[in-house]
Amino acid sequence: MHPMMAEFIKDNRAVYERWPSSGKVFLPKGRVPEAGEVFVQSDLGRTLQYLADEERKTARRKGRRAGLKAARDAFYKGDIARAVTRFIGKEGGLMRYEDFAGFRVSFEPTVRTRFDGIELHACGPWSQGPVLPMTLNILKGYDLKSLGHNSPEYIHVVTEALKLAFADRHHHFGDPRFIQVPITGLMSDRYAQHRRSFISMEKAWPGMPPAGDPDALTQLKHRCVPASQPEDAPGPGDTSYVCVIDRHGNAFSATPSDGSDKTPIIPGVGILCSGRGTQSWADPAHPCSVAPGKRPRLTPNPALALKNGHVYMPFGSPGGDVQCQAMLQVFLNINTFGMDVQTAVEAPRFATYSYPGSFEPHPYYPGRLYLESRIEKAAGDELASRRHKVYWWDESTWLAGSVCAIVADRKHGVLHGGADLRRPAYVLGW
Repeated sequence: MHPMMAEFIKDNRAVYERWPSSGKVFLPKGRVPEAGEVFVQSDLGRTLQYLADEERKTARRKGRRAGLKAARDAFYKGDIARAVTRFIGKEGGLMRYEDFAGFRVSFEPTVRTRFDGIELHACGPWSQGPVLPMTLNILKGYDLKSLGHNSPEYIHVVTEALKLAFADRHHHFGDPRFIQVPITGLMSDRYAQHRRSFISMEKAWPGMPPAGDPDALTQLKHRCVPASQPEDAPGPGDTSYVCVIDRHGNAFSATPSDGSDKTPIIPGVGILCSGRGTQSWADPAHPCSVAPGKRPRLTPNPALALKNGHVYMPFGSPGGDVQCQAMLQVFLNINTFGMDVQTAVEAPRFATYSYPGSFEPHPYYPGRLYLESRIEKAAGDELASRRHKVYWWDESTWLAGSVCAIVADRKHGVLHGGADLRRPAYVLGW
């Protein structure tokens, strides 16, 4: 049990106590686990062992591929699926065994761009993944290095580019199986140039800028924008991230994430069903409105960069709507400002909240810009003079994301890992 998790359980104790199955796991013996204490999830352990056993006994006879299918079938068609859907039905939920048994993961194309000779791949518009490459496309038109790292000019330009990308996220992104997402147009250099024209070096957009039509190159009227919340503090975004490069040069970048406090633990199974439905919208006019079989527009969005056709840099972060922003800054720290990966992830950050948030009730903070207090006070004053609503975080805060990354140095045959100190995060090599 690490300190951050213990603190989270403490702060959300009443939520865990709502469900006896969750209270049994997260409040053993009726109390919050202490940091350093061994944290036991026995039902989950048995479930994982069951899947491993199903894989192993089938693989012995039919090979590894058949073994993996056996493990998958044990989850989606076997005892686990029945236990989960039986519990959901008992609690009045809508998911049934047939929903589990009929589910398939599909392979989908990445969204990609090139930036200074680097090919960046991100997840598609069923997530917020395209925000990162879209922002980089806008920033191609600036000499970021000459602006100076974390100078007022640099923070202003990056923030305004992010706001433009978030405006398009709000208006266009959603599950492509249900809506038409003009992703080719959104990712075009022609559209990036058009969006760049909306950035003024003298003043910030007071709220979320208008979204754009990538075909007609016109502004679009906002839809489904909630009332602003000028006084409240934005809530944290919590997620997990992991990346790996193996000895053969294969790379893995993933953001496997669900909160443990949103839905109950399934008794006897030790897992919980995703609470990511809170990232859908109840308004049917919104592109990611809730509908049967429709994916929420997820915040988790791992990225993978290639250089000269080879794996170069898998990276990602927790942080809800801050994920893309933290990832962007680390990417630029390394590839524009020449920092080593650990210095890049530790460097002070900033984040805008000038858009409707991804989590219900989708809070909106027009013009709000947070800066870690290691950024010069004079920079904050200058940004305020450009009409940003400047707020200050502590010197280093978990609210600014926690980027992990690997940079592959093919010339010297070295993998450089960076793990963010803002949350529990580690680099391992063997």
